[in-house]
Amino acid sequence: MSESALQPFHQQYTALTNAGSLPGNALPWLTNLRERGMARFDELGFPTPRVESWKYTNLRALERQVFHPATTMTATLGLDRVPSLIGEQAGHRAVFVNGRFRAEMSNLDRLPDGAKVLSFAQALEHEPNLLAEDIDQIAEGQDDQPFYQLNSAFMEDGLVLHIEEGAKVEEPIEVVYLAAADAEPLAYHPRHLIVAGKNSEATLVEHHVGIGEANTLANHVTEIRVEPGAKLHHYKLNAETDAAFHISTLHARVQENAFYDSFTLTTGGQLTRNEPHIKLEGSFADARLNGAYLQRAKQHCDNTTLIEHAVPDTHCREIFKGALEGKGRAVFAGKLHVYPDAQRTDGNQLSRCLLLSNQAEIDTKPELEIYADDVVCSHGCTAGELEKDPLFYLRSRGIPHALARRMMVESFLAEVVQEMTNEDLRQAFLDRITDWLARSDQ
Repeated sequence: MSESALQPFHQQYTALTNAGSLPGNALPWLTNLRERGMARFDELGFPTPRVESWKYTNLRALERQVFHPATTMTATLGLDRVPSLIGEQAGHRAVFVNGRFRAEMSNLDRLPDGAKVLSFAQALEHEPNLLAEDIDQIAEGQDDQPFYQLNSAFMEDGLVLHIEEGAKVEEPIEVVYLAAADAEPLAYHPRHLIVAGKNSEATLVEHHVGIGEANTLANHVTEIRVEPGAKLHHYKLNAETDAAFHISTLHARVQENAFYDSFTLTTGGQLTRNEPHIKLEGSFADARLNGAYLQRAKQHCDNTTLIEHAVPDTHCREIFKGALEGKGRAVFAGKLHVYPDAQRTDGNQLSRCLLLSNQAEIDTKPELEIYADDVVCSHGCTAGELEKDPLFYLRSRGIPHALARRMMVESFLAEVVQEMTNEDLRQAFLDRITDWLARSDQ
């Protein structure tokens, strides 16, 4: 790992802190967190394939870039250039451009009582105690995670979503993260906090998109607390440009009788790393952690997941499916960890991938780490080509080869998308899969 790859970040951090440019610089807990983050990142550097958890993902292309701090250079960006995944269904929408909240592009006027959405920077200014209770408290075991530490050093904005006890948010809350870089590579490090209060329910939809031809590094850290009896549906689409590096570290704690429902679709990015850590820490806590990915050319998508069953009577279901074209690469490394006292755990994990070219490649590493006796846990992984018999059947009915192939891939991925609870959102994600496959036929 070259020191020259770290030097720009260290210089930028020093300049920002000396100028007092980072928000909340008068808060001792935040200043200490930033200082620890920068010091630890200096020690760790970027991970290499010698690090077991990064064995199959090489960051040389990222290290060669000299990223500049993202700015508000896109002030003239029009509303018509901010896409929506769900259109009119988005009753509530927050927009971030290069990691910074844009109130004039957002629509949060109709939020119901009990739902609060504000930016991380706004919370630091007006409600810092709201952050102090949870930031760097929900996440565990991050001392050796360089991107988490880098985010802690540079965090200045992001989403804060707080749903009060018993509140029900009927319409989805859409959050658009737009990366706009035309001239020089830009980096930003959003920090997000999501709290679903006791017996509350909400649906959060993340939509990551990009414009411009320069490289971007979006280094997200999300901390989530799902309190007893709450239900949080959390869906994400990454459709950034082919010049984007997208790193997402997520920590969620799910308490008694609560349900955390997650789905991620990755179609964009030069290199994507999704790293969710889910801890089921209350009896009868439930998590559904699903994902799908479509990669082509030289795109690389890494889904590295951890679900911890910390107490008795918890349940999880995890399914990841993908399709790779050209020289597309994918990684799935999923671990289910069952604590010694977590009896009657029910955990299931499945990874399946279609290789649509001879040059496509996937590395898989499913893992069960079980320290309790009374459990029902399973894992499985498969990778291969499209089945020839169904393809032949469709061709024999007069369906062109490209269309028959597309139909089979759509059907393969539809299983994991169909588990989404909201019909409109389900269709929106299916449409994105269809659009991606249609471009492959051209």
